Amino acid sequence: MALPVTAAPAAPVRAVSARHFVRLKLRVMGNNFRGQGWRVALFIGGALVGLWFAASGFFLFAAPGLAGDDRYAMLIAAAGGGLLVLGWLLLPLVFFGVDETLDPARFALLPLPRRTLVVGLFTAALVSVPVLAVLIATFGLVLTAWALGGWSAGLVAAVGVVAGLLLCVAASRAVTSAFATMLRSRRVRDLAAVLLAVVAALLGPLQIFGLAALRETDWDRLTGVASVIGWTPFGAPWTAGIDVAQGRVWAAPLKLLITVVALAALLAWWSRSLESAMVGAASTGRAPVRRGVTGGAVAQLFPRVASWVRRDQFGALVAREARYWWRDARRRANLITIAVVGIFVPVMLNFGGAGFVAEGEQGLTLGASDSSPVLVTLSMLFVGVLASVTLANQFGFDGSAYAANVVAGVTGRVELRARMTAFSLYVLPMLAVVAVALSVVLGRPGWIGLTAGSLAATYGAGLAVNSFVSVLGAYSLPETSNPFAMNSGAGVAKGLLTLLAMVTSAVVAVPMVVAAALLGDAWLWLALPVGTAYGLGAALLGAYLAGDVLDRRQPELLATVTPRR
Repeated sequence: MALPVTAAPAAPVRAVSARHFVRLKLRVMGNNFRGQGWRVALFIGGALVGLWFAASGFFLFAAPGLAGDDRYAMLIAAAGGGLLVLGWLLLPLVFFGVDETLDPARFALLPLPRRTLVVGLFTAALVSVPVLAVLIATFGLVLTAWALGGWSAGLVAAVGVVAGLLLCVAASRAVTSAFATMLRSRRVRDLAAVLLAVVAALLGPLQIFGLAALRETDWDRLTGVASVIGWTPFGAPWTAGIDVAQGRVWAAPLKLLITVVALAALLAWWSRSLESAMVGAASTGRAPVRRGVTGGAVAQLFPRVASWVRRDQFGALVAREARYWWRDARRRANLITIAVVGIFVPVMLNFGGAGFVAEGEQGLTLGASDSSPVLVTLSMLFVGVLASVTLANQFGFDGSAYAANVVAGVTGRVELRARMTAFSLYVLPMLAVVAVALSVVLGRPGWIGLTAGSLAATYGAGLAVNSFVSVLGAYSLPETSNPFAMNSGAGVAKGLLTLLAMVTSAVVAVPMVVAAALLGDAWLWLALPVGTAYGLGAALLGAYLAGDVLDRRQPELLATVTPRR
């Protein structure tokens, strides 16, 4: 007699908690480091740099406590903490990006509640070198509060520091996720560009006013401003312990409440954009109807900005890259960065010194800057170098798609010249606007040739240098819809490559500064033709030499830029 078959009891389903996300991140990081010695070295280097900044920040925040003087404790806490929050808001957008070891899109098919996903990803984001560095640095506030107000003030300061750190991470995640969503939507990409440009353009005027104010600083007035900042989310968590130390015990719970409300609002904002990040696309409504499209199928593949190129391998690559730079969110974010630096770098260099002067009781007034051709050429050198440094990892944007070019047998010289051309279709008009605008603002319309020629020379030199950097120092980018996401350790790689490319490009472009210093007024007439010829020649020579290196390293380059799953 056959016994009845009974089903084995199902094992109880374990609830997913934040610790599972942390363990998963550590496991993924370990797998990414396995067999990748350069990533391990970059991670260690980044940790050492972070430790150095952490120690410096700790002693800065602890200075009032070590000196036993509470006059400037509020100023240091509010100003330093506010800059930390502002840095976590802006730096991921314009330079470092965010570590997205755990890509939200990977969890799209898992039955996880949104709250669980947000809490888990947020907790995993806290496991990073920058977070640890900020925690060490801001614990100097705990020492200050303890020294000035006893253990109760130190305890409140410790709670505020932890809350402020959570606020920084939440702000970084919420802002980058929101901008990533906007950049995926064609309807609002211009709005995203304007918002980023406006925010970054404010850095120039703020720096100008700051330098001018330091000449006749009224520290008492600045302390009053710091008190106001302390009641905003930028300064509330960092100043709570100082308030207790200075006898304002009633202010601490209110400031911590402000921090908690801001943190909850940021996490709610992040959770709203997280669903779009998981899907990988933003709703853009009905697709626009293309009217007036003429030509055959091949002609329609060439965008309007590249309609002039010839229909061959070079032209096809230019057309493809031109479309990618306009449509790919990650690349478009870099174009926004170029527009941003083109706005405030010349302003800072040309007006940061004598642009503002104090005039008695009238306060600070704007005065004409005594900019010289050498100073203008130097400011254009920075703009041109920063504009070209985007190509330092141009093959990383392609990822495994670069295999198509390898299979098609595209030579290195054609590849690099086409990429330079497509990138310049968008960058050169920006640089022309910068050259004209700076000449007008300086009140020297006759210097347009100087600014334009200097930009052309430094930009061409930067293209040449970054061609080599992109072939020899490429790294993979994560397969995610977030254009600001970076792999573990890639943030350090990006920073080092950017620094190397900028320094080398600046050295190559130094002859322009030397010529401006030696030729004087004659350089105003020679800058445009000489600078244009120098930049064009440098770019073509760079493509020629780096192209040979690319021909020999195509398989290795493809393996390097292909993301590891």
